[in-house]
Amino acid sequence: MRIEGTSDNESNMSEAAQNDPLQTDPLVLFMPSGKRGRFPVGTPVLDAARKLGVYVESVCGGRATCGRCQIEVQEGSFAKHKIVSSLSHISEKGPKEDRYEKVRGLPEGRRLSCSALILGDLVVDVPQDTVVNAQVVRKAASDRVIERNAAVQLCYVEVDEPDMHKPLGDLDRLKVMLEKDWGWKDLLIAPYLIPQVQQILRKGNWGVTAAIHRDMDSSRPFIIGLWPGLKNEAYGIACDIGSTTIAMHLVSLLSGRIVASSGTSNPQIRFGEDLMSRVSYVMMNPDGREAMTKAVREAVNGLIGKVCNEGGVDRHDILDMVFVANPIMHHLFLGIDPTELGQAPFALAVSGALQYWANDLDIDVNRGARVYLLPCIAGHVGADAAGATLSEGPYRQDRMMLLVDVGTNAEIVLGNKARVVAASSPTGPAFEGAEISSGQRAAPGAIERVRIDPETLEPRFRVIGVEQWSNEEGFAEEAAKVGVTGICGSAIIEVVAEMYLSGIISEDGVVDGAMAAKSPRIIANGRTFSYLLHDGAQRITVTQNDIRAIQLAKAALYAGIKLLMEKQGVDHVDTIRFAGAFGSFIDPKYAMVLGLIPDCDLSEVKAVGNAAGTGALMALLNRGHRREIEQVVGRIEKIETALEGNFQQLFVNAMAMPNKVDAFPNLATVVTLPERKTVSDDGGEGGGRRRRRSRE
Repeated sequence: MRIEGTSDNESNMSEAAQNDPLQTDPLVLFMPSGKRGRFPVGTPVLDAARKLGVYVESVCGGRATCGRCQIEVQEGSFAKHKIVSSLSHISEKGPKEDRYEKVRGLPEGRRLSCSALILGDLVVDVPQDTVVNAQVVRKAASDRVIERNAAVQLCYVEVDEPDMHKPLGDLDRLKVMLEKDWGWKDLLIAPYLIPQVQQILRKGNWGVTAAIHRDMDSSRPFIIGLWPGLKNEAYGIACDIGSTTIAMHLVSLLSGRIVASSGTSNPQIRFGEDLMSRVSYVMMNPDGREAMTKAVREAVNGLIGKVCNEGGVDRHDILDMVFVANPIMHHLFLGIDPTELGQAPFALAVSGALQYWANDLDIDVNRGARVYLLPCIAGHVGADAAGATLSEGPYRQDRMMLLVDVGTNAEIVLGNKARVVAASSPTGPAFEGAEISSGQRAAPGAIERVRIDPETLEPRFRVIGVEQWSNEEGFAEEAAKVGVTGICGSAIIEVVAEMYLSGIISEDGVVDGAMAAKSPRIIANGRTFSYLLHDGAQRITVTQNDIRAIQLAKAALYAGIKLLMEKQGVDHVDTIRFAGAFGSFIDPKYAMVLGLIPDCDLSEVKAVGNAAGTGALMALLNRGHRREIEQVVGRIEKIETALEGNFQQLFVNAMAMPNKVDAFPNLATVVTLPERKTVSDDGGEGGGRRRRRSRE
């Protein structure tokens, strides 16, 4: 075989030249990968694909029984590639392919590449619209694809029957055939399978399918599953264990197709809303760690059952699993005491990537299933941040990318090809509705969007579960069905930003009591003032304490970001990515008005959803991504904000909206920022108005 380049002087083989022994071997081009090479006449198309590194699935080892190696031959003259491709350049269907088509059926124009032989130049399509493909779309809203190179491979073999003259054990003869047919050497076997081998071989009439797991090329491969006859299904789990929610994908390891996705609340919430409170629970309760480990593992098992039911999959067909989590969730899931993470120097028990047997973690799937956990970056920058980093790839960028996951403990990664730095900031639970007087989690009835008229100070808002805005016809009737029960994180950011833009609060976050003369929505609340957002069955106000809680949270995040920018020696970032479920609902404009993130072209600020879960999915479907993130994490510089002398000053500057000293020229092109004014803590105006700094 010879792999061809794309030079203009490349010759092609005409139909008449097929029988000319002096002519070069046929040229085969695989689409959509574009890989091509020359192969001798009579080479199976599947063999050509494998030699070129083109992924075409095959479980049966070329016996034309699994049907996963389907391809399509394109006919015509392809001038760009200098190829004339024809159906006559491929062998006719043989007995095996005819038998498969009769029993299972083949779509029109499809061939089994294990049986089809190359006779001349070919353009071969590897269908992407069936389960036989090498890529998977990450999300419905994204066109990114993940090349499939899973750690698990299914291999069908036919084992020689016992012979008294050749006293080799059944398992040993199985290994011989796996090496002969598939090239697997030095195979280990999951101990639970050893007592079952003889029964499985005889049940399958000596034809069996073995699941082979090998993560690193340097490691010995394991037989982790064995079934009688031909087994055509294998699945994996990609899971993100968050402090609030657990998100999971069920994926076909043979095709890369996401079969089902779901999520559930992390039951550890009953032990504490935020991470530090859970560490405290462990410290104060002798059985605290065991209770939280049991709770999260039971939740994972329950979620596996849910996605398997939705996808119509037997949970014992799950053979590989990848998990990401923040450091404390990571430790509790593994049964590790997280106490050291609750105090300086925030030491991880283990930071590198880990592998387990699923059974060791009480996960109810196939007994031979393997578990891989991505590495943690630092004491409070976990495997979830590593997953998000793998997904968004700041280290693959020329531009300076800021990746931030906003949660009770914000994880921040900043960098490009040259250098990547990371840190965490203790933002607390304010953005999730905790510590806010009318705050709640995102659920039907929660206010999720807010706008305030700068002249009348009258609000309008949207409620989860209701399509209309509050000032639109039909809102009252629809809202009565779900109620207006509180305000969730995305609206908390918007209402505080809108209060600033409309002059209700100063840049220092003080509610201006003088505005009560303009609107009855500014109401006295002891020595301070509040803003009445909704007056119904549930009275919803934004208090001075609410604003302070948001300021503290956003200042912690911004100061952490600014510290990383100083470490990188930059005064701006080129692009920003919001990761996490909460980040998906943040309006970039209001995040910038609030001063949650630094100034940036708003078109370059995007939400990327559960990027940590996407990173887990990438590591599940392609073991090469595991090596990639392990190497990248080793290069990331970890910054501990608590040890940085200027963090406190950056924090103080970030308490102002959007910031006391930093300019926001990009933001100023789309939003009219108000003139600065000073308001005393009791809501009275002090010091008059000051001219706002130049934004030039």
